[in-house]
Amino acid sequence: MIRFSKYTWIYFLLSSLVLVPGLIALARFGLRPAIDFTGGTLMELQFKSAGDEKAIETSAAKEGLSLVSTQKTHNGTYIVRMKSEADEKIVSFRLNIAAATSPSAEVIRNETVGPILGKELLVKTIAAAGIAILAILLYVAYAFKNIKFGVSAVAALLHDLLVVLGSFALLGHFMRVEVDTLFVTAFLTTMSFSVHDTIVVFDRIREMVKRGERMPFDSICDRALTETIGRSLTNSLTIIFMLLALVLLGGSSIQWFAIALLIGTISGTYSSDFVATPILMLWDRWEKRKR
Repeated sequence: MIRFSKYTWIYFLLSSLVLVPGLIALARFGLRPAIDFTGGTLMELQFKSAGDEKAIETSAAKEGLSLVSTQKTHNGTYIVRMKSEADEKIVSFRLNIAAATSPSAEVIRNETVGPILGKELLVKTIAAAGIAILAILLYVAYAFKNIKFGVSAVAALLHDLLVVLGSFALLGHFMRVEVDTLFVTAFLTTMSFSVHDTIVVFDRIREMVKRGERMPFDSICDRALTETIGRSLTNSLTIIFMLLALVLLGGSSIQWFAIALLIGTISGTYSSDFVATPILMLWDRWEKRKR
């Protein structure tokens, strides 16, 4: 049996090294919302010849469009973001670019979202996350007949969510990565994965307590972790390998979605064993000292 309980302070130190920079970036810079949340038009253009990208600014000025940003991707395409405009202006903008380039530039992606829809999506995302966290807290507490298990599971879940948010705050500041609806999907998926692994460990702890194991609670937790950590790592690695393949070969449209899932999966695997369970052990120690 591995004595995981002896190194509780190391686990919290590692979490702090990841969380603190992310939280500072989140508080100072925030996330970079995509047009899914702010409203506007996103267009991705592929130019056949070098230098044709100048047609973007020329065509925008001709139509009186307000460009938010023009960004070159690692694939050589250009992503153009602009504020909400009439459909006629967007169509004329595309035609002007096609006419100004030889051969004509190819429009790979064209997305338009209204500002009202973007605001509604943001509100629904926050509401969905809040409802899910509350439901998980109540369900785990009911299933294990102890509020300690529910609070510990939610603490690990919040740890994972903050890791993902903090990572994308840093990526948004230094690499101009934006969060969109795919990020919301990865964000909510991280919540389910985090609790899934935590419940496996908690269930083993509950079984040993029910059997009346004659050993301290810390030792019960150590034994439960020792027995389940191999399964957790094996399960997580199968997901991590798949996500790495998506990051490397999946294309630019889903690359950051896969990276968000990858960060959440790694953090969820870590927090189930080294955040949720240590919190449960510390809570038990505090209760015994209080008595």
